[in-house]
Amino acid sequence: MSTAYHPHPVIQLAASSTAVHRPLIITLFAVFVAATLGITVWAGRQTKSASDFYAGGRQFTAFQNGLAVSGDYMSAASFLGIAGAIALFGYDGFLYSIGFLVAWLVALLLVAEPLRNSGRYTMGDVLAYRMRQRPVRTASGVSTIIVSIFYLLAQMAGAGVLVSLLLGITSDAGKILIVALVGVLMIVYVTIGGMKGTTWVQMVKAVLLIAGALLMTFLVLLKFDFNISDLLGTAASKSGHGAAFLEPGLKYGATGTSKLDFLSLGIALVLGTAGLPHILIRFYTVPTAKAARKSVNWAIGIIGAFYLMTIALGFGAAALIGPDEIKEKNPAGNAAAPQLAEYLGGVGSTGGAVLLAVISAVAFATILAVVAGLTLASSSSFAHDIYANVIRKGKATEKEEMRAARWATVLIGAVAIALGAFARDMNVAGLVALAFAVAASANLPTILYSLFWKRFTTQGALWSIYGGLASSVFLVLFSPVVSGNPKTSMFKGVDFAWFPLENPGLISIPLGFLLGWIGSLLSKEEPDKGKYAELEVKSLTGVGAH
Repeated sequence: MSTAYHPHPVIQLAASSTAVHRPLIITLFAVFVAATLGITVWAGRQTKSASDFYAGGRQFTAFQNGLAVSGDYMSAASFLGIAGAIALFGYDGFLYSIGFLVAWLVALLLVAEPLRNSGRYTMGDVLAYRMRQRPVRTASGVSTIIVSIFYLLAQMAGAGVLVSLLLGITSDAGKILIVALVGVLMIVYVTIGGMKGTTWVQMVKAVLLIAGALLMTFLVLLKFDFNISDLLGTAASKSGHGAAFLEPGLKYGATGTSKLDFLSLGIALVLGTAGLPHILIRFYTVPTAKAARKSVNWAIGIIGAFYLMTIALGFGAAALIGPDEIKEKNPAGNAAAPQLAEYLGGVGSTGGAVLLAVISAVAFATILAVVAGLTLASSSSFAHDIYANVIRKGKATEKEEMRAARWATVLIGAVAIALGAFARDMNVAGLVALAFAVAASANLPTILYSLFWKRFTTQGALWSIYGGLASSVFLVLFSPVVSGNPKTSMFKGVDFAWFPLENPGLISIPLGFLLGWIGSLLSKEEPDKGKYAELEVKSLTGVGAH
C-alpha cells in the first residue's frame, strides 16, 4: 500500500511566504549584486598595468589583505556546506571547520612569507626560479587551472541551491540556467576588475558574511536563552540520532572505510590550503613579506571567529528545522543556512523574507567573490606562465598578457559552468575538500621542495605535479563522489566507482611527495646550487623581492 507524501507544514508555509515576498527578495538580492558590480567597475578603471591586474598594484595593507583572504577562503563551502554538514551529521560535520582553520598554521609557518619574497604573480614564478622555465611553468599552469576548476564546482553548486531557493525554481533546467548566470557574472568581475576589483569585493563580502553569521548566531542563541546545552540537546533529539549526533562517528566511523575516509579528509584539509592557487596569489598583493605574514594572522582571527559561529548555525538548523526538512530542499544540506535565516526572521512574515534575502544575497556575494578569485588565479597562471613564458617565450607585452588572461577567464568560466551543472546536488563542503586534496597532492610538495630542498630538480617537480594531479583526479573519478550514490553523486543512475574513499588525499598526497623525491634522485640534471642559495636568501630575507 502506498501512502501519499505530505510536505511538512513549515515547508508549505515557507514556500507560500517566499512566493508572496518574492518581489522584495529579488529586489534586495539585485541590490547586493549591483553594489558588488559597481565596486568592480570602479576598481577596473584603476587597473592599468599587469601588476594592477595580477597583484592589485601590491598596494593593500596587511589588514585589508587579511580581510580579503578571509573573504576568499570563507566560501560557499564554509557558509552553506559546513552548516549543512553539521545540521545533518552533528559532530562529524564540524570536522570540516576544524580542518579548514588548522590548515592556516601550515600556510603561516611554511608558505606565506617565503612565497611572497620569491615570486611575482604566480606559483610558477617560484618554481621556475631554479629550474627549466618552460616545462615547470606549463605544469604549474595546468595544475592551477585544474585545482581552480574543482573549487569552482563547489561555488557553482552553492549558487544553484541559493538562487533556486529564492526564486522558487525546482526544475533541473532552471538550476542549470542559474549556474550559467553565475558563470557569466564571474567572467564580468574578473575581466573588468582584475585583482583590485576582486580584492575590494572580497573585503566587502567578508564584512557582510561575518555580520550575517553574527546576527544569525545571536538569534539562534536567543531562541535557547543563550543556553548552549539546550541548543545541543534539542539538536540531538530532533536529529533522530540522539546522543550519537554529538559524538564522533555518525558520518565517519561506522566502518573501517569511513574511518579511512575521515583520515583522508583531515590530511587534505590541513595540507590543502597552502597549495590553493587563489590563496597563494593573495600573498603577492601586499608590499612586503612582513605584511604577508601579518595578513595571515588577521585571516586566522577572522576565519576562526566565523567557524565558531558555524557551530551555532549548523546545530541551530538541526534543532529548529530538522534534517527531513533540510534534505527536502537539498539532499546534501546546502540550503540549511538560508532555511534557518527564514525561520529566525519568522516563517511567513516580512521579517523572514528580508532575513532570507539578506543572508542569501550575502552568501551569493560570497560565491561571486570566491569564483572571481579562483578564475583570476587560473587565468593569471595561463597568461603569465603558459602564454607569456612558454608560448611566447618571454616576448609577450604586458598588454598581450592581460588580453590572454581575459580570454582565459572566458574559457575557464565556460568549463566551470558545464561541470557545475552536474554538481548541483552535491555537498559543497565535500566538493571543496576534493580541491584541497588535489592542491595538496600536486602543488604543496613542489612548493615545499623548491623552497627548502637543494637537491630538487626539474624532473622531480614535473613528477610531483603531474603525478599528484593525475593520481588525485583519477581516484576522484572512480570514487562515490562521481558515481554510485543515487542522491549525491555527480552522475546519477550509473555506478563505475571502485575506489571506496570519497577523498583521495590519503593516497595521492604522500604519492605527490614521494614522486618529487624519487624524480629528483633519478634525474641526470645537476641541481643549480648557486640558484638555490639565491632563492634561499631571497625567500628568507626578502632581498631582491619584487
